[in-house]
Amino acid sequence: MSTDLSGASWLQAPDTQKIMQMLGHDNVRVVGGCVRDALRGVPVTDIDMATRHLPDAVRDNLTSAGFKVIPTGIEHGTVTVVATERNFEITTLREDVETDGRHAKVSFGQDWQADAERRDFTVNALYADSDGVVYDPLEESGTSGLVDLDAGIVRFIGDPDARIAEDYLRVLRFFRFSAQLQPDAPDEKSLEACARAASQKEGLSSLSGERLAQELFKLLAQTSAPQALKLMHKAELLPFIFPFAPAMDIQIMRLANLIDIQETQFFEADPSLRLAALCPDSKAVIEQLSEKLRFSKKQTNRLKGALDKSCHPVCYISAREMRRALYVSGREGFVDRCFLMWAMDEKTNNAVQWRALIAMATSWEKPDFPLTGDMMKTAGVPEGPEMGRVSEEVERWWIDSDFTDDTFSIIERLKAVVQATIL
Repeated sequence: MSTDLSGASWLQAPDTQKIMQMLGHDNVRVVGGCVRDALRGVPVTDIDMATRHLPDAVRDNLTSAGFKVIPTGIEHGTVTVVATERNFEITTLREDVETDGRHAKVSFGQDWQADAERRDFTVNALYADSDGVVYDPLEESGTSGLVDLDAGIVRFIGDPDARIAEDYLRVLRFFRFSAQLQPDAPDEKSLEACARAASQKEGLSSLSGERLAQELFKLLAQTSAPQALKLMHKAELLPFIFPFAPAMDIQIMRLANLIDIQETQFFEADPSLRLAALCPDSKAVIEQLSEKLRFSKKQTNRLKGALDKSCHPVCYISAREMRRALYVSGREGFVDRCFLMWAMDEKTNNAVQWRALIAMATSWEKPDFPLTGDMMKTAGVPEGPEMGRVSEEVERWWIDSDFTDDTFSIIERLKAVVQATIL
């Protein structure tokens, strides 16, 4: 594994170099995920920096250079710098003074090693300067982020129980990073500490739904998410997220099949759909999960659509049946449902049919129901609830007719409904 990042395009980008130049070569380093991912050859998305400067000095220096600086977490030493192509999070070197399992009180410092020792995992305590020279401060204390990264080991820094007690979200982060680096052979000492955390119910239960959801979606974006979830299930950690955790085996298998489909058939990785694969087909359970993880109404409705038992597509469905199901369930719900049914299809040679069905459904446009209020008034339907009931009855017929656009037939059906229900 090369430890030279001098040629990294994200590090040599004008905004990155200008920020590091303004803060001073010896006073700022990129840190954490960007260094870890770059060393692994993984595309870098977010860039975090650590600096010896206090937050006010960072803000003043970079504002004078034309950057917009937002005090997103200034009490913890963090500001966000808005640049041309990306945002940067810059945090003053810190030491934890007090923790409560969710957030830490910190003091600012000048020591790179002290800053490294307060981080969660050895692989996240790697730094690089503006020239691309990589620093591994933990080497001085007998461990090494570089060695662990090369071996694919996710290891808590220092005492795992103490690290977890500082922020219980680190339990989920351990499984997420393990899924990235070494899903089949996690660090045993760290894994045992995570299992012990399951008994600290007040700690894990104190995490906000928003933080749990954010970390869960990041985990589900990983190809190896099923392996990580199996380990979490074994450690009895899943009940802190899922109200249906005791019966997760089938759901994890469906998730694994879905990920395999997305990978081998070149569909986009979709964490929301992957979450649906983990859930039973129960609206009540979805309501529970959505309340716990503080989902938006849009997120909740998508899960309900994907898990709607009344929609049961098969790969050999007729075009007419497909259009009916699409109209009733909506395009997103129907397509999501197709993926979940495909994931449970025991016939692996049905891939072509499933792909064709999803392609047709994706290009489908919902037809407008042609019955109007004026048409109903002309037919003698009184305004009020009766008009809604008649409209629903005619719409059911229209769906059964495969969405006919024959106005005469629609009016005749309307007359028949009026005669049967009103006159």
